[in-house]
Amino acid sequence: MYNGFFIVIATIVAASFVWGQILSACNRSMMQPEIPKALEGIYDQEEYAKQQEYQKVNSKLGIFKQSLNFILTMVVLFLGLCGWFYGEVGLITSHFLWLPLLFIVFGNALFVIIDLPFDIYDTFVVEERFGFNKSSKALFARDALISFLLGTIINAIMFAALLLLHHYLGQIFWLPAWLFVLGFSLIFSYFYSELIVPLFNKQTPLEEGELRSELADLAAKAGFMIKDIYQIDGSKRSTKANAYFTGFGKKKRIVLYDTLIKDLETKEIVAVLAHEIGHYKKRHIISSLIIGAVTMFIMFFVMSLFVGSESLARALGGSEATFVLGFMGFMLLFAPMQEVLNVAQSIVSRKHEYQADAYAASFGLADSLASALKKLGTKSLSNLTPHPLVVFWEYSHPTLLQRIEAMERYSAKLAVD
Repeated sequence: MYNGFFIVIATIVAASFVWGQILSACNRSMMQPEIPKALEGIYDQEEYAKQQEYQKVNSKLGIFKQSLNFILTMVVLFLGLCGWFYGEVGLITSHFLWLPLLFIVFGNALFVIIDLPFDIYDTFVVEERFGFNKSSKALFARDALISFLLGTIINAIMFAALLLLHHYLGQIFWLPAWLFVLGFSLIFSYFYSELIVPLFNKQTPLEEGELRSELADLAAKAGFMIKDIYQIDGSKRSTKANAYFTGFGKKKRIVLYDTLIKDLETKEIVAVLAHEIGHYKKRHIISSLIIGAVTMFIMFFVMSLFVGSESLARALGGSEATFVLGFMGFMLLFAPMQEVLNVAQSIVSRKHEYQADAYAASFGLADSLASALKKLGTKSLSNLTPHPLVVFWEYSHPTLLQRIEAMERYSAKLAVD
């Protein structure tokens, strides 16, 4: 059991935990009791003190959760519990499809049970304490149940496809598997707003009035054909605001949280929409899909080299090569490469955010977008001064200060030109 694969996996898990603690420590090092000069005019002293306390509470909760997950993972590894549990499920059925699917379903349920106390504490203690939570216990339970069932169904469909392809095609399964998962993901994204969102939130077309007229005018100026602008009832769960662009082709849709409409002025919301249109106009959605597809291609190819390994299965406590243990072992081995790929994707994503901001600024909306970002950041008690290493490694968006400075430079360049 304690073979070379086991040593590498245990080392990766330990290194990942240590690296996560280093990043957390870097962020904590940026905390200070007095408001930084860069945040003057964005946070006042009282809001800043509340923000610092919010970050400290979340940091402590994060450390505890990460530490517990690390300990549990190491216990599972050293006791070979994955292989043992797979054998126990095998007492129910030995079918090549139902055995691994049951294993995955039971395992998913176990992860949900472990995470549930943290989700409850975060929602009803942390978020409640700082005035964010609006969710009732009944709504929380409903959300948790739907999320579990939906996640189980989706994971079962995806994994069943991998199992069937591997069973009938052998090692060359990875190429059609990649095509299936890619196609499934695209279809899921295409119908997400119509099939998935209604399970959690009510979406209604934005009513006629000043806001809709202003948004329609901007879309016309940008040459952006859109008929679907929706308002979503995010306020029933949280006071935090958001907006997003979803779908593609005839299914593209702009969705505004009701909290966003409440917190921002009309011109600020128009600026937020201009930013979202910027992503579409700059083909960020297409490029993100291509990057994701290439990343997935690499992952599936490498996975095909490991899923049939008996040594890898034994490293997890198994007695023979099985697809599911090989898959789990591969995911653990692939974690460092996945981190590198995630960092690369984040670098591209931050570049895209700058470009979308510049697009909004090209319509004379730089000040309005900056004002909107400030309001959203301060109201959600966001950490506006994260450590640069954390930004580089984890952030898909530049910091608020970086975005404001970039928009100021772009607006100054437009004025000169």
